[in-house]
Amino acid sequence: MDHSRAPVLEALAAYHREGQLSFTPPGHKQGRGADPRVREVLGNAVFHSDVLAISGLDDRASGHGVLEHAQELMADAVHAEQTFFSTCGSSLSVKSAMLAVAGPGEELVIARDAHKSVVSGLILSGVRPIWVEPRWDPDRHLAHPPSAEAFAARLDEHPEARGALVTSPTPYGGTADLAAIAAVCHERGRPLIVDEAWGAHLPFHPGLPIWAMDAGADVCVTSVHKMGAGLEQGSVFHQQGDLVHPTELKAREDLLGTTSPSVLLYAGLDGWRRQMVEHGHELLQNALDLAEQVREEISGILGFAVQGRDEFTGPGRAHDLDPLPVVIDIADLGTTGYWAADWLREHHRINLHLADHRRISAQLTFADDEDTVEPLLTALRDLREHVESTGGVGGGAPAGVAVPSPDELRLELVRPPREAFFGDAEQVPAAEAVGRICAEMLTPYPPGIPAVLPGERINASVIEYLRTGVDAGMVIPDAADPTVKTVRVHIEA
Repeated sequence: MDHSRAPVLEALAAYHREGQLSFTPPGHKQGRGADPRVREVLGNAVFHSDVLAISGLDDRASGHGVLEHAQELMADAVHAEQTFFSTCGSSLSVKSAMLAVAGPGEELVIARDAHKSVVSGLILSGVRPIWVEPRWDPDRHLAHPPSAEAFAARLDEHPEARGALVTSPTPYGGTADLAAIAAVCHERGRPLIVDEAWGAHLPFHPGLPIWAMDAGADVCVTSVHKMGAGLEQGSVFHQQGDLVHPTELKAREDLLGTTSPSVLLYAGLDGWRRQMVEHGHELLQNALDLAEQVREEISGILGFAVQGRDEFTGPGRAHDLDPLPVVIDIADLGTTGYWAADWLREHHRINLHLADHRRISAQLTFADDEDTVEPLLTALRDLREHVESTGGVGGGAPAGVAVPSPDELRLELVRPPREAFFGDAEQVPAAEAVGRICAEMLTPYPPGIPAVLPGERINASVIEYLRTGVDAGMVIPDAADPTVKTVRVHIEA
C-alpha cells in the first residue's frame, strides 16, 4: 500500500480547494458563525476543518471510501487484518470489543486491573465478569498484569466463558505476556481482547514490548491520543483471525458510537499513521534515548528512585516494560505523589502523567526533546530541595495512605455489576457501608482502575484506603460523593 497517502487529509484539502458550500451541520459553517472570542482561543483552522464526514468530506453514500481507505492503510501499517477508527476514545472501543465477544448474561474472563471503561461495558451489557487477579508487588503496593497460567485456570474453571480481556501496558508501563495469554485462549477456542490504550507506539519500534496483534491477540484497542499524535478521543481497534467476526465488531461500534464523528479526529489518526510508517523508527529511537537520559538524571536526585526493569519485571511481576513512562518512587521523601504532583503544577506549571500514594510519573513521547525535559528536571530538583528545607514532609503534606494488603483488596463480587448499579440504592456514611454491596464505581483517577465495583462487598480496609487517600489528595471523580464520606450501596431485598 502507498503509505505516503493520507486519504482523510487529502479529502479535506480537496473540500477546501473546491470551495464547497455547506447547508448541513456543523452549524458554525466552517467558523463563519463562531464567536470571534472563541476563534481567538481555538484558532480559525479548527473550525475550518470541522466538516461533516458524510455529505461533506465524502459523498452521501460514502462512495469515495475515504474512511475505508484510511482504515485499510492503518491496518496494513500495524499488521492487523481489519482496523476501525473511533472518535469516542478507547472507552467506546473496548466496549465494542467486549460486546463483539460476549452478550448479556454471558461470561468474560477479565484481569481485575481493568480500566473503568471495561466496568462500564459490563454494566451496560450485562456481561458477567470472571476476574483474574493481577500480580501484586506487596513491597511497592503495585499491580502488574496477570500471568498466562492465571488466565488458563479461570478459563478452565469457567469453560462457558466467551473469551478473555487483559490490559497491557498498564499506565505504569508494565506489560503482560500477551503471546502466552493468546495461546492459552486459542487452545480453548476463545478470543483474546487486549486493552492496549497505552500502546499506540509499540508496533513501530523493535526496542519496545511486542504489541497485541504481533502477539496473536484477536482484538486490540489503542488510544492514539495517549502515546501517539492523534487528537484527544482518537482511538482505533484492530481485528485479526476468525474468532471475532469484523462485521459483528463494526456493528457493536455502530451501536455505541456517535452518528456525528469528528473529521478532525479522523484526520489526526490518518496523519499519525503516515508519520509513523515514514519516520516512526527514528522518532521513537530518539524518544527511547531521551528517556534513558532522563532516567539517569532523575536517579541522581537524592530520594528519587526511578522504576525500571529491575523493579517492575521478573517472576511475579510484569513480563516486559515500556520505558517511556518514567515512574519515580518518592516514598523516601516522606510525602505522597499526590502532594508532589500538585506542588510541581503550582510552582513550575509541570503537569504529570499520574500520581499515587508514593509515585509520580512523567509520560515521554516522541514529541519530547531537551527543551521539554530540562524544565522537568529543574522542577524535580527544586521539589527535592523544597522537601529537604521543610523537614522532609513536603511542607505540610498530609499523612500517608493506608494501602491494604493484596488479600484485603480482593473484594467478593456478590451481584452482577449491572444488577447492583441499576438496582435500588441508598447513600450511607462510609462506616456503615462496610459489609454492604457497592452500587457505584469508586475509582482513584488516574490511572482509572476501580478500587470497588458495583456488586462487590465493601470491607473496612478498602474504605480506610479511599478515605485516607482522599485526605492525601487522591481523586475519585466517579463517586456520588467524591470525598467518600458517604458511599452509594445496593439495597438488598
